[in-house]
Amino acid sequence: MECNGVPIDDTFAEGFPIWISRVIITAVTEEYARVAAVEATGFATSAIGCPCEAGIEGTLSGDMTPDGRPGVSILICASKKKVKEQVLERIAECVLTAATTSVFDGLPDAEERFDIKMHFFGDKFEEKCVVGGRNCWKIPIMEGDYIGEEEFGMVKGVAGGNFFVMAENQMAALVGARAASDAIARVDGTITSFSGGIVASGSKVGAKNYKFPIPATTNEQYCPTLKEKVPDSKIPDGVSSVYEIVINGLTEERIKAAMKAGIKAAVMVPGVRFISAGNYEGKLGPYQFKLADLF
Repeated sequence: MECNGVPIDDTFAEGFPIWISRVIITAVTEEYARVAAVEATGFATSAIGCPCEAGIEGTLSGDMTPDGRPGVSILICASKKKVKEQVLERIAECVLTAATTSVFDGLPDAEERFDIKMHFFGDKFEEKCVVGGRNCWKIPIMEGDYIGEEEFGMVKGVAGGNFFVMAENQMAALVGARAASDAIARVDGTITSFSGGIVASGSKVGAKNYKFPIPATTNEQYCPTLKEKVPDSKIPDGVSSVYEIVINGLTEERIKAAMKAGIKAAVMVPGVRFISAGNYEGKLGPYQFKLADLF
């Protein structure tokens, strides 16, 4: 099949379960909230080598936050055992320390819940308070008071939704990937955790040519410069550059919506020649997002 004249591969993206917590960061301006959100989602591109996967979900106006201030929502994704420690560490090190910030639970209706005990930073000078009907702690800090919730919800979501943007040259591929990432940013309940929402170095599990263990190595089937060197290259004729878009989401439906929005945006870019997706033949996870079914 084709979308805007660009062929869509008859394949699927393979997703797997992951636990997700949503954190709402507010501040005196959206800029200050976003600065803290960027720090809090750092070193969180892939669970292959990072302690979690995390990214900015979206911006929130004052009428959408408990304290009436502008905010940014982030999703922190990890195994069930790691979610609590990652939420705690990222709030404690990156948000508590940021100017004018407060933190609130973004999944108040989630059945699975955990506490992070941030108030101990107050060294017994902390006080309980209520903000927007939420039970919070007020911790005295140098700029005034830090205010935030300590109980957060988490839900079982999906990681690994993906597709490849293949183009005739690097700039066309990059512009197409950026268009896709920007479109996905408007889909609530999803994140693209890699830098700028774009993956330049797609990987495969393990290594073929080294005897010692490596968790991930380059995916040679999708490297254009190796097209004539590997027998199973998946680079179509006329393609010289590929970028991958990887998506995590709260539900399968949101992953599908994000993939569709991203692909529709990418194929509008001149020079984008082909759209495909990565999978491990169904061996990685139970979710299969068939590209043809998206349309």
